[in-house]
Amino acid sequence: MDYIAHIRATGERQLLQTHLSEVGELAASFAEKVGLAEAGRLLGLLHDFGKYSNSFQAYIKSANADLDRDDADFVDPVAMKGKIDHSTAGTQFIWKLLLERYPAVGNVHCVAQILAICIASHHGGLINFLDQSGDNRFNIRLAKADDLTHYTECLENCGEVFREGIQSQVNNEFLRSFIVVLKSMYPADAKQTIAFFYLGFCTRFLFSCLVDADRINSIEFDNPKAKALRLKRKKQFSWDTAIERLEAYLSTLDTNKSINRLRAQISLDCLNKAASPTGLFKLSVPTGGGKTLASLRFALQHAKLNKLDRVIYIIPYTSIIEQNAHVAREVLEHAGDEFSWVLEHHSNLEPELQTWESKLLSQNWDAPVVFTTMVQFLEALFGGGTRGARRIHQLARSVLIFDEIQTLPVRCMHLFCNAINFLTQSANTTAVMCTATQPLLDRLSKPELGQLEFSSGAELVEDPTALFASLNRVSVEDLCKQPGWTESEIVELVLDTYKKNKTCLVIVNTKAWAKRLFERCGEFLPADNIYHLSTNLCAAHREDIFKEVRMRLEAKRPTLCISTQLIEAGVDISFASVVRFLAGLDSIAQAAGRCNRNRELEDESGNAALGHVYIVSPEDENLGSLVDIQLGQAATRRVLGEGFSNLLSPEAIERYFFYYFSDRKDDMAYQLQEKSLDKSENIVRLLSTNHANMAYKQPPAKHLPQLQQSFADAAKHFKAIDAPTVGIITPYGEGQEIINELCGLDRYTERDRMRELLARAQKFSINIYENLFNELRSLEAILEAQHGLEIYYLKQEYYLNESGLSVEGGALPFLFDC
Repeated sequence: MDYIAHIRATGERQLLQTHLSEVGELAASFAEKVGLAEAGRLLGLLHDFGKYSNSFQAYIKSANADLDRDDADFVDPVAMKGKIDHSTAGTQFIWKLLLERYPAVGNVHCVAQILAICIASHHGGLINFLDQSGDNRFNIRLAKADDLTHYTECLENCGEVFREGIQSQVNNEFLRSFIVVLKSMYPADAKQTIAFFYLGFCTRFLFSCLVDADRINSIEFDNPKAKALRLKRKKQFSWDTAIERLEAYLSTLDTNKSINRLRAQISLDCLNKAASPTGLFKLSVPTGGGKTLASLRFALQHAKLNKLDRVIYIIPYTSIIEQNAHVAREVLEHAGDEFSWVLEHHSNLEPELQTWESKLLSQNWDAPVVFTTMVQFLEALFGGGTRGARRIHQLARSVLIFDEIQTLPVRCMHLFCNAINFLTQSANTTAVMCTATQPLLDRLSKPELGQLEFSSGAELVEDPTALFASLNRVSVEDLCKQPGWTESEIVELVLDTYKKNKTCLVIVNTKAWAKRLFERCGEFLPADNIYHLSTNLCAAHREDIFKEVRMRLEAKRPTLCISTQLIEAGVDISFASVVRFLAGLDSIAQAAGRCNRNRELEDESGNAALGHVYIVSPEDENLGSLVDIQLGQAATRRVLGEGFSNLLSPEAIERYFFYYFSDRKDDMAYQLQEKSLDKSENIVRLLSTNHANMAYKQPPAKHLPQLQQSFADAAKHFKAIDAPTVGIITPYGEGQEIINELCGLDRYTERDRMRELLARAQKFSINIYENLFNELRSLEAILEAQHGLEIYYLKQEYYLNESGLSVEGGALPFLFDC
């Protein structure tokens, strides 16, 4: 009998033996990156072992009406979809094989746990070893009855050749080499929590190898063009081509200006460090120092010399991704290329610009240069399900460039540090932390929970302190006072600064203040001279304003822009002066980076002049529950009181983070807030020792521990951004057309069109907090496109062309906003 794994819509069958073998080979190639190729192969061979059951075969044949079948075997495919367990049989197979064959090997239990849980979880995401309730979910799965898993039946149906092949692969050498790798990831001198975390992360890494191999093989069976693309890219790809194109581009850049010469020196420093072995590095460069091209130069050369597979940029905001990816694409991609060098993966991508190729590659980041967000990165590492997890193995044997690393969410710090240490120490990966304001991720207050372990000579630039002095383009003046600046005083300061310097950027901490200042200053200025930016404007609206403001600045036309923090990190824009509401010193430094960015200012004699940055403290700033800003302000006040001559120097920034991190030390392990949980519980512990669920017992000497992580519970609680918001489509520009069409679509017959419209709607949507959403719903300012779909849109009269979302009379508070 031919056992079937998949059937194309056209009726072609993929034999189960073929699917298992091909997934095994792919998974082996992925797992080889951490020295576990044979483990990956075994996972591939056993992941769908349960499809050898007669029940599954009856189901898959019944699901395809074109296949010949005995009517006696017919089942209702709709009723049976998802009801036949085909993952537990392979779980039981590998568990019994290892424990029965090697019962005396002290570490066999840990090996069996890792392999078995990957197979058991490959459709829905990693399950728990232990639930938070204390139940041993893994043991319950292993003990599942034979009439439900069909284990005995599959063992008979798979045939002698398959059984003996698996049994011959699981030998002493396999077990020995697996244990050697695991012990290298579980260093004896590591803190208990960290060592457990590494074993858990190794499990997630192998899970990623299996899931991606399974999805790739299934897609390529259904779409042979996908396989041809993958093999062609693998055959034709060369880092030499990318390096030649980048060097040719760099040779055309103007180096007459002193600031461009400094940028060129930064780039050269990065090139000189490229021959370093893989590891963990810093690129500490002032804003406007050319980090994007300098880091790309390092990454391409480093990847070539260390035989790495790809470069991945992880960036905090989609607006910066679009900006930086555009630069990389201009440099690396030429007409006639048979594959795309640069892949963007973020929520604002316009669907009409995506091809089936880019959609496919976005699923697993299989491209030479990838640009993605920190949210996508963290969700891949710690989120639930399989979609993000399948990307993890692509982080191995790669260069990871973290742009504006100071924006890393505080509660994710220990999780992030442990994951990066694993990748750089065990997966032949290089990571670079890029920013003008380096956070002290290698000096956290609780190192026993994990902190970064930088390589020797970690700085890519020769002398960061001298560099910051050479690239100084602004003077920063502390104008904070008690009890604070009144609204009228701030308006007067802003207008005076604007009139004196012709261009001025004001950055505030809340949308409420941005709206108030925009309206007050607008009373004194022509409407086309003043602009407002906040997340009350949809992304397409903000993008249009950025373009207009840049054109005015280049033309040296008077321009006042009032914005929330969204303009700070990485946005390539330059004003003559900046007024910044008191915030964390890292935010103030980023704000300063939008001032005199290219040293374009000159004094009356034509010599280079400094831009001006003023720090002010409003007297009635309502920050609500914005703890990050409140504690950032407190730490900045301490630094302001210590008399640093240059508030943007590395020494001042280091002092700031010392104070700030000391205040946040209890927040960095991702504390769980649910009242029913132990208050000391956090996701770091759920993914390591899991003390709250089971007291840790020291294993015998030289033995690996039994794993007890709550993978599924951790994933359920994890959110890269803790914001219970609701997305609504705005009527800005094309947004109104999208709204009109969504309201009129037949939801049952035009589902593809609906998905396309919702993807296009990303750029025309805003996210608002639930309290404001409920208020606007009660006013009927927000309506549902179709009853029951939970697709919401904003009525035209509540969206202003100047400031976006607006409520008539300002009756609604802007709570918990930023």
